[in-house]
Amino acid sequence: MSLARTLRPLARAAASSSSRTPLSRTPFAKAAQVSRWLSTTPTRRYDTDNVTTEGEPYDLTSMLPTPITHFSETEQAMAEAVSKFANETILPKVREMDENEKMDPAIVEQLFEQGLMGIEIPEKYGGAGMNFTAAIVGIEELARVDPSVSVLVDVHNTLVNTAILKYGTEESRKKWLPKLATNTVGSFCLSEPASGSDAFALRTRAEKSSNGYKINGSKMWITNSMEADFFIVFANLNPDKGYKGITAFIVDKATKGFSIAKKEKKLGIRASSTCVINFDDVEIPPGNLLGEEGQGYKYAIGLLNEGRIGIAAQMTGLALGSFENAARYVWNDRKQFGTLVGEFQGMQHQLAQAYTEISAARALVYNAARKKEAGQDFVRDAAMAKLFSSQVAGKVSGQAIEWMGGMGFVREGLAEKYWRDSKIGQIYEGTSNIQLTTIAKLLQRQYTN
Repeated sequence: MSLARTLRPLARAAASSSSRTPLSRTPFAKAAQVSRWLSTTPTRRYDTDNVTTEGEPYDLTSMLPTPITHFSETEQAMAEAVSKFANETILPKVREMDENEKMDPAIVEQLFEQGLMGIEIPEKYGGAGMNFTAAIVGIEELARVDPSVSVLVDVHNTLVNTAILKYGTEESRKKWLPKLATNTVGSFCLSEPASGSDAFALRTRAEKSSNGYKINGSKMWITNSMEADFFIVFANLNPDKGYKGITAFIVDKATKGFSIAKKEKKLGIRASSTCVINFDDVEIPPGNLLGEEGQGYKYAIGLLNEGRIGIAAQMTGLALGSFENAARYVWNDRKQFGTLVGEFQGMQHQLAQAYTEISAARALVYNAARKKEAGQDFVRDAAMAKLFSSQVAGKVSGQAIEWMGGMGFVREGLAEKYWRDSKIGQIYEGTSNIQLTTIAKLLQRQYTN
């Protein structure tokens, strides 16, 4: 039985027990009389009967506070099931996929079979119907074993699926979501050679044609390119309006004029495909317009703010994986001067400091996820989570190599791979400097008279 089918009853139970009472309708005094916990709330973005509406924010006053990393029954089951799947199915193939710089197709197929490619997609479209934090839990657990597999699942769920759920028409949801949940990998095409951090300087152009639209241009650094058949492409339909001309389109890989020009050879996350994509008079039918013309820049900002929580979870998962790999070695196997190196105080202090920083990063990640689910402003929280978790992942994975000595430096184990994989966390879906700028601007707004 797939992971999704196993967890659906728990997700349904959480949804049915969750209050939808708006903040303005419940007296604060009732808070002391209830026993519903904040961290057991299901997703609030999509009403089960009408996914086009986001509904009203949860009444947080009716919820008892819990530890940020307290998981609901569904989320805990997700963590355990994904951990088992990752260790039993993915782990034996991690080194081979990294050396070959290619994702094993069988792994992708099993991700679909387990329901990990449609975590938030409602059941009526063939998905698991779980909440956002459940997706974050899954992403983190996968990254503890292989960050390459984790980012494939992350981009597909937090960027691609979310884009169709939030901005697609009912017709496009019925057409695409069942495929995205069961057999079709998605990709998110925003970055270009001249527009990385300055994403809205993109030069890919769209123009109206007799058959709908026509796209010309190229995209760079596109994750999931080799595995995907479904692409969300951002192009400027009206350059005279600047970034307000940017529009989002759905592009099928089989469309004439679509081509993968180059697959990048990378330092880390090698099994995750990253490619240059060209569009040469690619015809787009009217029904493949995503949302409204000229609203693409708003969609991209919103999706990336959410996606950054996913990348932060990938980094905390990576940090945990590298820490656990090294901790087991220094406390069980590696001896110097007749003593396990983990027994030396200097080593213990480093391990304690590293685990403390990982725990702090995870608190930021899950706080951002909970705030998003509760309908609160989470932009600064997502930026802080991504910034700090990527810093911690790089630091801890680098230290882990040193703790393990020569065994950390060779490619027999995974220590050096975790470190190589960590570097991308400070680059994609907004560099660390972009996160700092976002945080500073929001703080300035808060503290300016």
